[in-house]
Amino acid sequence: MNADTGVQLVWFVGAFALVVSSLLARRLPMADWFKMALAWVAIFGLVFLVIRTWQMVT
Repeated sequence: MNADTGVQLVWFVGAFALVVSSLLARRLPMADWFKMALAWVAIFGLVFLVIRTWQMVT
């Protein structure tokens, strides 16, 4: 594992902790929790695709 991989791992763990803590703080029913989790996955997926596309262009 090099330094770049370590930084990425820390970022993803921090992002995951942020999402989980926000969902737990709202105390939603399980069905709503699942919908919100899917929305977070979509948001992070879109951000990942935008950054990856930007890196490929430059």
